[in-house]
Amino acid sequence: MIKNIILDFGNVLVDWNPHYLYDDVFGSKRKADWFLNNICTAEWNAKMDAGASFRREVVLLQRKYPQWASEIELYDTGWWRMMRGTIPGMYSLVSELKETGHALYGLSNWNDKKFRTYVQSSYPVFGLLDGMVISGEEKINKPDERLYRILLERFNIKAEDSLFVDDNPDNLVTAEKLGFKTILFVSADALRRELVSYL
Repeated sequence: MIKNIILDFGNVLVDWNPHYLYDDVFGSKRKADWFLNNICTAEWNAKMDAGASFRREVVLLQRKYPQWASEIELYDTGWWRMMRGTIPGMYSLVSELKETGHALYGLSNWNDKKFRTYVQSSYPVFGLLDGMVISGEEKINKPDERLYRILLERFNIKAEDSLFVDDNPDNLVTAEKLGFKTILFVSADALRRELVSYL
């Protein structure tokens, strides 16, 4: 029986995408794609998700690519422009799950300072959670199984009693190895349909 539901944050609960910033900066999705695939890459962003200082990483990258210094700077100073609203339908769905008595937790790769400063208080959906584990605070990113174990130990829950929802298949692989049930997130409507099999 599923007692606990664990939710990823970015693109599961809230809409985060660097293109929201850089498509405007470059005036072209194609140019923004190149920049995000070659300069401010997902691998580079993962350093900040694991707790590295935004300021330090920005300065180091600017030294490496001085011709892109102003655009790199915006990854920090314009970070809030990467955020949009709550994923459609998710506030209602999470509210319903809370009313059914399920414990709700968050497990997310996010820079802790950006999350705590700009995100957590701006989106009421986070107030529905009973607890959360943020990679930046633990200095470990998913899919490292140590982050999942921190969640289990901190909140005294069992993987076999828990369902994990994430939009990244790699993160689900680790969860399944540890005994979680999993659902790959596509949309709130699809998640609602799949939850019927578990709840």
